[in-house]
Amino acid sequence: MARLKLGVLISGSGTNLQAIIDASEAGTLDAVVAVVVSNKAEARGLQRAEHHGIPAVYIDRLAYDKPKDYNHAVLEALQDHGVDLVVMAGYMRLLGSEVLEAFPDRVVNIHPALLPSFAGANGIHDAFDYGVKVTGVTVHFANEVFDAGPIIAQEPVVVAEDDTVESLEAKIHEVEHRLYPHALQLIAEGRVHVVGRRVRIDPR
Repeated sequence: MARLKLGVLISGSGTNLQAIIDASEAGTLDAVVAVVVSNKAEARGLQRAEHHGIPAVYIDRLAYDKPKDYNHAVLEALQDHGVDLVVMAGYMRLLGSEVLEAFPDRVVNIHPALLPSFAGANGIHDAFDYGVKVTGVTVHFANEVFDAGPIIAQEPVVVAEDDTVESLEAKIHEVEHRLYPHALQLIAEGRVHVVGRRVRIDPR
């Protein structure tokens, strides 16, 4: 059986991308990263991709008059590399319908909180400032609303009394780097099914 081809969208350092690449190369993830696409030229994740011989594509949003034209360029890059599943890994843009409709229930995102709590770009800080005792990580299918798609996997993270935002962030990232490849492996095994608002995961 052919390994799942991933198209990873990034905007920054690409630590989740690195975790996915590492799992793929270790054989614990039955998928390969076929292309990495960034909306930021300076994103370190592009260098990570190149280091592993993975095509790295920068697409400048400002080069396009309309968001839909930019989204079509992203879609073309994904399709040119035969992508089966789109993986958002710190991609700080709302993905347009142009990509979502081309990959129905095949666009995945990760969020550093237990959705639906603390959605948005500042999930770690918002949870910490609110004073929660437990936060966590969510992997979910993406749709046209930020952090609102069906949930695939979640893992809690306890906020210790002596945690700072920085220490909590480190704990969140540690979980992300384990949970994201695990969720992608469930998809690669064909065990993940979207049923309305819920995701059913078949047992082994």
